[in-house]
Amino acid sequence: MTRTADALVIGGGPAGLMAAEQLLAAGARVALMDSQRSVGRKFLLAGIGGLNLTHSLGRPQFDTAYREQQDWVAGWLDALDNQALMQWADALGAETFVGTSGRVFPREKKAAPLLRAWLTRLRAAGLQIHTRHRLTHRTEQGWMFDTPEGIAAWDAPAVVLAMGGGSWPQLGSDGQWQSLFHADELEPLQATNCGMECEWSPVLQSKAGEPIKPVILKWTDQTGRTVERQGECVITPYGLEGSVLYPAVPDLRDGIWRTGKATVHLDLMPHWTTKKVAEVLASRGKHSLTETARKALKLSGGRLHLFNEFYRQSPLEPDALAHTIRNTPITFTGLRPMQEAISTAGGVRREALTDGLMRKQEPGIFCAGEMLDWEAPTGGFLLNACMASGVIAGRAAADYWLTLARQ
Repeated sequence: MTRTADALVIGGGPAGLMAAEQLLAAGARVALMDSQRSVGRKFLLAGIGGLNLTHSLGRPQFDTAYREQQDWVAGWLDALDNQALMQWADALGAETFVGTSGRVFPREKKAAPLLRAWLTRLRAAGLQIHTRHRLTHRTEQGWMFDTPEGIAAWDAPAVVLAMGGGSWPQLGSDGQWQSLFHADELEPLQATNCGMECEWSPVLQSKAGEPIKPVILKWTDQTGRTVERQGECVITPYGLEGSVLYPAVPDLRDGIWRTGKATVHLDLMPHWTTKKVAEVLASRGKHSLTETARKALKLSGGRLHLFNEFYRQSPLEPDALAHTIRNTPITFTGLRPMQEAISTAGGVRREALTDGLMRKQEPGIFCAGEMLDWEAPTGGFLLNACMASGVIAGRAAADYWLTLARQ
Protein backbone atom coordinates (compact mmCIF):
# COMPACT_ATOMS: atom_id res chain seq x y z
CA MET A 1 0.00 0.00 0.00
CA THR A 2 1.25 3.47 -0.89
CA ARG A 3 1.18 6.03 1.89
CA THR A 4 0.56 9.64 0.93
CA ALA A 5 1.24 13.16 2.09
CA ASP A 6 0.75 16.61 0.63
CA ALA A 7 4.50 16.86 0.17
CA LEU A 8 7.55 14.64 0.55
CA VAL A 9 10.98 15.94 1.44
CA ILE A 10 13.70 13.39 0.75
CA GLY A 11 16.86 14.28 2.65
CA GLY A 12 17.17 15.50 6.21
CA GLY A 13 20.02 17.96 5.85
CA PRO A 14 19.67 21.73 6.29
CA ALA A 15 18.32 22.23 2.75
CA GLY A 16 15.65 19.59 3.24
CA LEU A 17 14.66 20.83 6.68
CA MET A 18 14.40 24.38 5.39
CA ALA A 19 12.20 23.21 2.51
CA ALA A 20 9.99 21.33 4.96
CA GLU A 21 9.64 24.48 7.06
CA GLN A 22 8.27 26.41 4.09
CA LEU A 23 5.79 23.66 3.22
CA LEU A 24 4.56 23.41 6.79
CA ALA A 25 4.05 27.18 6.91
CA ALA A 26 1.76 26.83 3.88
CA GLY A 27 -0.35 24.25 5.72
CA ALA A 28 0.88 21.12 3.93
CA ARG A 29 1.09 17.67 5.51
CA VAL A 30 4.79 16.95 5.12
CA ALA A 31 6.67 13.67 5.45
CA LEU A 32 10.46 13.87 5.57
CA MET A 33 12.57 10.83 4.70
CA ASP A 34 16.19 10.36 5.67
CA SER A 35 18.45 7.36 5.10
CA GLN A 36 20.29 7.79 8.40
CA ARG A 37 19.28 6.90 11.95
CA SER A 38 18.71 10.56 12.68
CA VAL A 39 18.33 13.68 10.56
CA GLY A 40 20.95 16.39 10.18
CA ARG A 41 24.00 14.12 10.46
CA LYS A 42 26.12 16.23 8.08
CA PHE A 43 24.86 19.39 9.79
CA LEU A 44 26.18 18.00 13.07
CA LEU A 45 29.47 17.11 11.39
CA ALA A 46 29.82 20.70 10.19
CA GLY A 47 29.30 21.81 13.76
CA ILE A 48 32.34 19.96 15.07
CA GLY A 49 34.48 22.96 14.20
CA GLY A 50 32.00 25.46 15.62
CA LEU A 51 29.10 25.51 13.11
CA ASN A 52 30.02 28.36 10.78
CA LEU A 53 26.48 29.33 9.71
CA THR A 54 27.26 32.19 7.34
CA HIS A 55 29.62 35.11 6.74
CA SER A 56 29.13 38.75 7.60
CA LEU A 57 30.25 40.09 4.20
CA GLY A 58 27.75 42.49 2.69
CA ARG A 59 26.17 41.93 -0.67
CA PRO A 60 26.97 41.93 -3.55
CA GLN A 61 30.50 41.03 -2.36
CA PHE A 62 29.02 38.04 -0.53
CA ASP A 63 27.64 36.72 -3.83
CA THR A 64 31.06 36.60 -5.53
CA ALA A 65 31.92 33.50 -3.47
CA TYR A 66 29.68 31.54 -5.86
CA ARG A 67 31.82 32.34 -8.90
CA GLU A 68 30.19 31.47 -12.25
CA GLN A 69 26.84 30.70 -10.60
CA GLN A 70 26.66 33.81 -8.45
CA ASP A 71 23.70 35.30 -10.31
CA TRP A 72 21.77 32.05 -9.81
CA VAL A 73 22.62 31.73 -6.13
CA ALA A 74 21.93 35.44 -5.61
CA GLY A 75 18.27 34.69 -6.29
CA TRP A 76 18.26 32.17 -3.45
CA LEU A 77 20.01 34.59 -1.12
CA ASP A 78 17.31 37.16 -1.80
CA ALA A 79 15.07 34.76 0.13
CA LEU A 80 17.58 33.99 2.91
CA ASP A 81 20.70 36.12 3.03
CA ASN A 82 23.20 36.21 5.87
CA GLN A 83 21.23 38.74 7.91
CA ALA A 84 18.01 36.75 7.56
CA LEU A 85 19.81 33.53 8.46
CA MET A 86 21.25 35.12 11.60
CA GLN A 87 17.76 36.31 12.61
CA TRP A 88 16.38 32.83 11.94
CA ALA A 89 19.04 31.23 14.14
CA ASP A 90 18.58 33.84 16.86
CA ALA A 91 14.85 33.04 16.94
CA LEU A 92 15.76 29.42 17.70
CA GLY A 93 17.87 30.54 20.65
CA ALA A 94 21.24 30.21 18.92
CA GLU A 95 22.31 33.84 19.60
CA THR A 96 24.75 34.27 16.74
CA PHE A 97 27.89 36.40 16.77
CA VAL A 98 30.44 37.56 14.20
CA GLY A 99 33.97 36.22 14.77
CA THR A 100 37.19 38.10 14.09
CA SER A 101 37.40 36.52 10.62
CA GLY A 102 33.93 37.78 9.70
CA ARG A 103 32.42 34.32 10.01
CA VAL A 104 29.15 33.90 11.89
CA PHE A 105 28.67 31.28 14.62
CA PRO A 106 26.09 30.39 17.28
CA ARG A 107 27.22 31.61 20.69
CA GLU A 108 27.67 28.02 21.90
CA LYS A 109 29.60 27.17 18.71
CA LYS A 110 27.78 23.85 18.52
CA ALA A 111 25.29 22.43 16.01
CA ALA A 112 23.35 20.09 18.30
CA PRO A 113 21.42 22.71 20.35
CA LEU A 114 20.34 24.57 17.20
CA LEU A 115 19.31 21.34 15.45
CA ARG A 116 17.32 20.16 18.49
CA ALA A 117 15.46 23.45 18.71
CA TRP A 118 14.77 23.41 14.97
CA LEU A 119 13.43 19.85 14.98
CA THR A 120 11.27 20.61 18.01
CA ARG A 121 9.68 23.50 16.16
CA LEU A 122 9.22 21.48 12.97
CA ARG A 123 7.62 18.56 14.79
CA ALA A 124 5.30 20.95 16.63
CA ALA A 125 4.25 22.29 13.21
CA GLY A 126 3.34 18.76 12.14
CA LEU A 127 6.43 17.42 10.38
CA GLN A 128 6.48 13.62 10.19
CA ILE A 129 10.07 12.36 10.19
CA HIS A 130 10.90 8.88 8.93
CA THR A 131 14.52 7.87 9.50
CA ARG A 132 16.32 4.85 8.04
CA HIS A 133 14.24 5.31 4.89
CA ARG A 134 16.63 5.03 1.96
CA LEU A 135 15.24 5.90 -1.48
CA THR A 136 15.88 3.06 -3.91
CA HIS A 137 13.77 3.75 -7.00
CA ARG A 138 10.41 4.91 -8.33
CA THR A 139 7.48 2.90 -9.67
CA GLU A 140 3.91 3.66 -10.64
CA GLN A 141 3.10 3.20 -6.96
CA GLY A 142 5.35 6.08 -5.98
CA TRP A 143 8.72 6.57 -4.33
CA MET A 144 10.14 3.36 -2.93
CA PHE A 145 12.18 3.33 0.28
CA ASP A 146 14.21 0.57 1.86
CA THR A 147 13.36 0.56 5.59
CA PRO A 148 14.03 -1.76 8.55
CA GLU A 149 10.48 -3.10 8.05
CA GLY A 150 10.92 -3.69 4.32
CA ILE A 151 10.06 -1.68 1.23
CA ALA A 152 7.75 1.28 1.83
CA ALA A 153 5.99 3.24 -0.90
CA TRP A 154 5.16 6.93 -0.57
CA ASP A 155 3.70 9.47 -2.95
CA ALA A 156 2.76 13.15 -2.90
CA PRO A 157 1.82 15.90 -5.36
CA ALA A 158 4.99 17.81 -4.48
CA VAL A 159 8.39 16.22 -3.78
CA VAL A 160 11.54 18.06 -2.73
CA LEU A 161 14.80 16.20 -3.29
CA ALA A 162 17.57 17.39 -0.98
CA MET A 163 19.86 14.36 -0.93
CA GLY A 164 23.26 16.04 -0.93
CA GLY A 165 26.05 15.75 -3.46
CA GLY A 166 28.62 12.97 -3.54
CA SER A 167 30.78 13.63 -0.49
CA TRP A 168 30.63 11.79 2.85
CA PRO A 169 28.57 8.86 1.48
CA GLN A 170 28.56 7.27 4.94
CA LEU A 171 26.22 10.11 5.97
CA GLY A 172 23.89 9.53 3.02
CA SER A 173 25.29 11.83 0.31
CA ASP A 174 26.34 9.13 -2.12
CA GLY A 175 25.11 10.62 -5.40
CA GLN A 176 22.89 7.63 -6.19
CA TRP A 177 20.03 10.05 -6.84
CA GLN A 178 21.60 10.84 -10.24
CA SER A 179 19.84 7.78 -11.66
CA LEU A 180 16.54 9.69 -11.31
CA PHE A 181 17.64 12.22 -13.93
CA HIS A 182 18.56 12.20 -17.59
CA ALA A 183 22.20 12.73 -18.55
CA ASP A 184 21.52 16.11 -20.15
CA GLU A 185 20.12 17.37 -16.85
CA LEU A 186 23.35 16.74 -14.94
CA GLU A 187 26.88 18.06 -14.62
CA PRO A 188 29.34 15.42 -13.33
CA LEU A 189 29.97 15.54 -9.60
CA GLN A 190 33.47 16.64 -8.63
CA ALA A 191 35.29 17.17 -5.34
CA THR A 192 35.56 20.68 -3.93
CA ASN A 193 36.58 22.00 -0.52
CA CYS A 194 39.02 19.13 -0.39
CA GLY A 195 42.66 18.26 0.18
CA MET A 196 45.21 18.66 -2.61
CA GLU A 197 47.90 16.13 -3.48
CA CYS A 198 51.59 16.76 -4.17
CA GLU A 199 54.86 14.86 -3.89
CA TRP A 200 56.38 15.31 -0.44
CA SER A 201 59.68 13.88 0.69
CA PRO A 202 59.48 11.08 3.30
CA VAL A 203 60.67 13.60 5.90
CA LEU A 204 57.80 16.02 5.18
CA GLN A 205 55.30 13.15 5.02
CA SER A 206 56.33 12.31 8.57
CA LYS A 207 55.26 15.83 9.64
CA ALA A 208 51.60 15.17 8.78
CA GLY A 209 49.29 17.02 11.10
CA GLU A 210 51.53 20.06 11.54
CA PRO A 211 49.61 23.32 10.94
CA ILE A 212 50.88 25.96 8.55
CA LYS A 213 49.74 29.29 9.99
CA PRO A 214 49.59 32.09 9.36
CA VAL A 215 50.13 31.84 5.63
CA ILE A 216 49.02 33.61 2.47
CA LEU A 217 48.07 31.43 -0.50
CA LYS A 218 48.61 32.90 -3.97
CA TRP A 219 47.26 31.37 -7.16
CA THR A 220 46.13 32.25 -10.67
CA ASP A 221 42.42 31.96 -11.38
CA GLN A 222 40.80 30.94 -14.65
CA THR A 223 40.87 34.52 -15.94
CA GLY A 224 44.62 34.86 -15.34
CA ARG A 225 44.18 37.07 -12.29
CA THR A 226 46.41 36.53 -9.24
CA VAL A 227 44.36 35.87 -6.12
CA GLU A 228 45.59 35.97 -2.52
CA ARG A 229 43.95 34.54 0.62
CA GLN A 230 45.29 34.52 4.16
CA GLY A 231 44.46 31.64 6.46
CA GLU A 232 45.85 28.30 7.47
CA CYS A 233 46.25 24.76 6.28
CA VAL A 234 47.84 21.55 7.52
CA ILE A 235 50.47 19.18 6.19
CA THR A 236 49.08 15.76 5.27
CA PRO A 237 50.84 12.61 4.04
CA TYR A 238 49.54 13.35 0.54
CA GLY A 239 49.89 17.16 0.43
CA LEU A 240 47.89 19.96 2.02
CA GLU A 241 44.40 20.37 3.47
CA GLY A 242 42.71 23.41 4.97
CA SER A 243 40.40 26.36 4.69
CA VAL A 244 42.91 28.65 2.95
CA LEU A 245 42.99 26.17 0.04
CA TYR A 246 39.26 25.77 -0.48
CA PRO A 247 38.55 29.00 -2.42
CA ALA A 248 41.31 27.98 -4.85
CA VAL A 249 40.12 24.42 -5.50
CA PRO A 250 37.95 25.20 -8.56
CA ASP A 251 40.86 26.93 -10.32
CA LEU A 252 43.38 24.27 -9.26
CA ARG A 253 41.02 21.50 -10.33
CA ASP A 254 40.70 23.11 -13.74
CA GLY A 255 44.47 23.42 -14.07
CA ILE A 256 45.05 19.79 -13.11
CA TRP A 257 42.37 18.68 -15.56
CA ARG A 258 44.03 20.63 -18.41
CA THR A 259 47.74 20.07 -17.76
CA GLY A 260 48.04 17.49 -14.98
CA LYS A 261 49.32 19.96 -12.42
CA ALA A 262 48.63 23.31 -10.77
CA THR A 263 51.07 25.49 -8.85
CA VAL A 264 50.34 27.82 -5.95
CA HIS A 265 52.70 29.97 -3.88
CA LEU A 266 52.74 30.21 -0.10
CA ASP A 267 53.92 33.30 1.72
CA LEU A 268 55.47 31.80 4.85
CA MET A 269 56.14 35.25 6.35
CA PRO A 270 52.92 37.20 5.66
CA HIS A 271 53.52 39.82 8.36
CA TRP A 272 57.11 40.61 7.30
CA THR A 273 58.42 42.59 4.37
CA THR A 274 60.77 40.87 1.95
CA LYS A 275 63.41 43.45 2.84
CA LYS A 276 63.22 42.61 6.54
CA VAL A 277 63.47 38.87 5.85
CA ALA A 278 66.53 39.47 3.65
CA GLU A 279 68.21 41.58 6.33
CA VAL A 280 67.77 38.83 8.94
CA LEU A 281 69.17 36.22 6.55
CA ALA A 282 72.11 38.42 5.66
CA SER A 283 73.06 38.89 9.33
CA ARG A 284 72.90 35.23 10.33
CA GLY A 285 76.66 34.88 10.55
CA LYS A 286 77.69 31.33 11.45
CA HIS A 287 74.15 30.27 12.35
CA SER A 288 72.55 27.65 10.09
CA LEU A 289 69.60 28.55 7.93
CA THR A 290 67.36 26.29 10.02
CA GLU A 291 68.46 27.93 13.25
CA THR A 292 68.00 31.39 11.74
CA ALA A 293 64.53 30.46 10.47
CA ARG A 294 63.48 29.12 13.86
CA LYS A 295 64.96 31.77 16.13
CA ALA A 296 65.26 34.95 14.09
CA LEU A 297 62.42 34.52 11.59
CA LYS A 298 60.33 32.77 14.27
CA LEU A 299 59.13 30.06 11.90
CA SER A 300 57.53 27.10 13.66
CA GLY A 301 55.31 24.11 12.98
CA GLY A 302 54.47 23.48 9.36
CA ARG A 303 56.08 26.70 8.16
CA LEU A 304 59.44 25.62 9.57
CA HIS A 305 59.06 22.15 8.04
CA LEU A 306 58.35 23.66 4.62
CA PHE A 307 61.37 25.92 5.00
CA ASN A 308 63.55 22.93 5.79
CA GLU A 309 62.07 20.99 2.87
CA PHE A 310 62.83 23.65 0.29
CA TYR A 311 65.47 26.05 1.59
CA ARG A 312 67.67 24.49 4.28
CA GLN A 313 70.51 23.91 1.85
CA SER A 314 69.57 26.80 -0.43
CA PRO A 315 72.53 28.54 -2.12
CA LEU A 316 70.44 31.64 -2.86
CA GLU A 317 71.61 35.06 -1.79
CA PRO A 318 69.59 36.68 1.05
CA ASP A 319 67.45 38.84 -1.26
CA ALA A 320 66.54 35.93 -3.55
CA LEU A 321 65.97 33.56 -0.65
CA ALA A 322 63.75 36.10 1.10
CA HIS A 323 61.67 36.41 -2.06
CA THR A 324 61.24 32.65 -2.39
CA ILE A 325 60.33 32.26 1.30
CA ARG A 326 57.49 34.66 0.64
CA ASN A 327 56.61 32.81 -2.59
CA THR A 328 57.19 29.14 -1.83
CA PRO A 329 55.99 27.13 -4.87
CA ILE A 330 53.82 24.06 -4.24
CA THR A 331 52.82 22.01 -7.29
CA PHE A 332 49.67 19.93 -6.90
CA THR A 333 49.08 16.90 -9.09
CA GLY A 334 45.64 15.81 -7.92
CA LEU A 335 42.65 16.22 -5.62
CA ARG A 336 41.63 13.91 -2.83
CA PRO A 337 38.74 11.53 -3.65
CA MET A 338 35.27 13.01 -3.78
CA GLN A 339 34.19 10.81 -0.87
CA GLU A 340 36.63 12.69 1.39
CA ALA A 341 35.64 16.18 0.25
CA ILE A 342 33.60 18.54 2.40
CA SER A 343 31.30 19.15 -0.57
CA THR A 344 30.97 18.57 -4.29
CA ALA A 345 30.54 20.63 -7.43
CA GLY A 346 28.25 19.57 -10.25
CA GLY A 347 24.76 18.15 -10.02
CA VAL A 348 21.40 19.12 -11.48
CA ARG A 349 22.00 21.82 -14.08
CA ARG A 350 20.40 25.22 -13.84
CA GLU A 351 18.94 24.81 -17.33
CA ALA A 352 17.03 21.73 -16.19
CA LEU A 353 15.12 23.67 -13.51
CA THR A 354 12.67 26.54 -13.23
CA ASP A 355 13.39 29.61 -11.10
CA GLY A 356 11.61 27.75 -8.30
CA LEU A 357 14.06 24.83 -8.66
CA MET A 358 11.37 22.56 -10.13
CA ARG A 359 12.41 19.97 -12.67
CA LYS A 360 11.25 21.11 -16.09
CA GLN A 361 10.87 17.56 -17.40
CA GLU A 362 8.65 16.55 -14.48
CA PRO A 363 6.55 19.21 -12.74
CA GLY A 364 6.13 18.64 -9.03
CA ILE A 365 9.75 17.51 -8.45
CA PHE A 366 11.96 20.13 -6.81
CA CYS A 367 15.69 20.07 -5.95
CA ALA A 368 17.69 21.84 -3.27
CA GLY A 369 21.11 21.96 -1.65
CA GLU A 370 24.25 20.24 -2.93
CA MET A 371 22.25 18.32 -5.55
CA LEU A 372 22.33 21.51 -7.60
CA ASP A 373 25.18 22.49 -9.93
CA TRP A 374 27.00 25.14 -7.90
CA GLU A 375 29.87 25.30 -5.45
CA ALA A 376 31.17 27.60 -2.75
CA PRO A 377 34.05 27.67 -0.30
CA THR A 378 33.55 26.99 3.37
CA GLY A 379 33.38 29.97 5.70
CA GLY A 380 29.58 30.13 5.86
CA PHE A 381 28.96 30.54 2.14
CA LEU A 382 28.27 26.85 1.54
CA LEU A 383 25.76 26.37 4.35
CA ASN A 384 23.97 29.67 3.76
CA ALA A 385 23.32 28.88 0.09
CA CYS A 386 22.20 25.32 0.88
CA MET A 387 19.59 26.62 3.30
CA ALA A 388 18.56 29.43 0.97
CA SER A 389 17.98 26.96 -1.86
CA GLY A 390 15.78 24.99 0.53
CA VAL A 391 13.66 28.09 1.08
CA ILE A 392 13.25 28.60 -2.68
CA ALA A 393 12.39 24.96 -3.39
CA GLY A 394 10.10 24.69 -0.37
CA ARG A 395 8.13 27.82 -1.23
CA ALA A 396 7.79 26.81 -4.87
CA ALA A 397 6.68 23.30 -3.84
CA ALA A 398 4.12 24.82 -1.48
CA ASP A 399 2.75 27.04 -4.27
CA TYR A 400 2.58 24.02 -6.58
CA TRP A 401 0.70 21.95 -3.99
CA LEU A 402 -1.71 24.79 -3.18
CA THR A 403 -2.46 25.32 -6.87
CA LEU A 404 -3.34 21.64 -7.30
CA ALA A 405 -5.39 21.61 -4.11
CA ARG A 406 -7.53 24.50 -5.35
CA GLN A 407 -8.34 22.81 -8.64
